[in-house]
Amino acid sequence: MPELPEVETTRRGLAPHLEGHTVCSATVRQRRLRWPVEPDFERRIAGARILKLERRAKYLLVHTDRGCAIWHLGMSGSLRLVEPGAEVRKHDHVDWVLDSGLCLRFHDPRRFGALLWTDSDPAAHDLLAHLGPEPLSEEFCGDYLFRVSRGRRQAVKTLIMDGRVVVGVGNIYASESLFLAGIRPDRAAGTISRARYGRLTDAIKQVLARSIEQGGTTLRDFIGGDGKPGYFAQQLNVYGRTGERCRQCGGPVRDMVLGQRSTFFCRRCQR
Repeated sequence: MPELPEVETTRRGLAPHLEGHTVCSATVRQRRLRWPVEPDFERRIAGARILKLERRAKYLLVHTDRGCAIWHLGMSGSLRLVEPGAEVRKHDHVDWVLDSGLCLRFHDPRRFGALLWTDSDPAAHDLLAHLGPEPLSEEFCGDYLFRVSRGRRQAVKTLIMDGRVVVGVGNIYASESLFLAGIRPDRAAGTISRARYGRLTDAIKQVLARSIEQGGTTLRDFIGGDGKPGYFAQQLNVYGRTGERCRQCGGPVRDMVLGQRSTFFCRRCQR
């Protein structure tokens, strides 16, 4: 599933080709996505000028002078730019033809993605209103995480993967960040000190920023390409390395299941 860095890379790849341009027409070939595409979506978007392409959590927000389109890539979705006459593949569900002559195309084999529309502030939309702060924002800091963790018995890893607490910290990034911060993933969230939460928030920012940066240097072509940034080839310290030697202490990397997700850690380096 595309995570925050992949979605941010998609935003950065598409923004220069969308912002300031007008959607001349739209075609929805498959309305049965994760949520049905509105029957009058094509009418709403046709003629709209795109003002800004923004990311909120794993949603892409296309702000226009008429309202806002909300995209979610789901588990297998991708957005790319093609020539209007490009051959339509089996799972090409949506096209937007732009005044530049390019066509924004949404491809989603599993149809877990979504395309929604709102005339109001998208921050108030049901899908976005409950979300926590962005992990790279100033609001997300050690003091914040310490405050929201008080009295909580749940594992710290499940806390930082809760989108109501902070958005976009997926399984890989949670495991890697906890390793860098030296915190066991199954530690009760309410028992961790303010100072250690400061190290954890710094680690989360570092891991995500590095992933986004690497995505920028290996960015695939969003014009005529497949529109998928892919997962970033960063060197992982613990994720997926069960039984291998810890890069820091040489001890074995362990695994456990937390919140129905595989979790990887070093018993010596994390406490």
